[in-house]
Amino acid sequence: MSLTRKTLVAAGVALAGIGVTTGGGRELLRRQAAIARARIGKPLGEEALAADKTWKRKSYDAPPLRLLVLGDSIAAGLGAERPKDTLGARLARSLATTLKRPVALHTAAVVGSETSALAGQLDGLPEGYRADVAVIVVGGNDVTHRVPVATSAAQLEEAVVRLRELGTEVVVGTCPDLGALRPVPQPLRSLGSRMSRQLAVAQAEVAVRKGAHAVSLAHVVGPFFITNPDEMFSLDRFHPSALGYKRTAKALLPSVLLALGHADTVPFGHHRPAGVIAD
Repeated sequence: MSLTRKTLVAAGVALAGIGVTTGGGRELLRRQAAIARARIGKPLGEEALAADKTWKRKSYDAPPLRLLVLGDSIAAGLGAERPKDTLGARLARSLATTLKRPVALHTAAVVGSETSALAGQLDGLPEGYRADVAVIVVGGNDVTHRVPVATSAAQLEEAVVRLRELGTEVVVGTCPDLGALRPVPQPLRSLGSRMSRQLAVAQAEVAVRKGAHAVSLAHVVGPFFITNPDEMFSLDRFHPSALGYKRTAKALLPSVLLALGHADTVPFGHHRPAGVIAD
């Protein structure tokens, strides 16, 4: 049985285990979803701050490294109060400081995107544009909109393949653990946690199989969101705060450096492409 098939079977078991296969169970989850939407609302709007520019210090005179960020609202940086605190800007600034060269950030991520939107984000890139490295963070909306794991994983695979064919290194931050979202009541939160973790496993599998690096955000940065929610979440208690993005960028950075050939160590929760032997 393939890993993707296993995750689908596990998802079915999880649903049955909390009675979601019954009419009463489905109605309970619908009511809880409505409660969660009301609690979270949209205090941040639906547009992330624009942070695209070349991040550098005056002493850096090397050609800019081109960083592309794709995905959903986390990738876009919704919740950051300043452009420099978005995920893309945090990564660009850290890369610039580490590599001592400018980093030109291009954010194609769009708030509210499911994995199916990655194809359109790639189609919308400027003609002739090719990134040196692309970071993809997506999946939360697939879980909340009940997109099958196999479908989401296949769509991610297509995006990774397109980028790799262009010669772009790829780092996938797998779906965060939705169990950290306290405004979501139980048992919906537990179900979201299970489904998001199952999607994350499938995302990591297809990413490394197709030549990308994968970072398990649930393992590497998730504990910070669970133990320090007031500091890690923004106003809506759903998207990261400035500190949340700082931690998330720090979690992704080792694999970005690995992909670019500027690191050797593979930390916990990070996965090299298939066939690459860790030192």
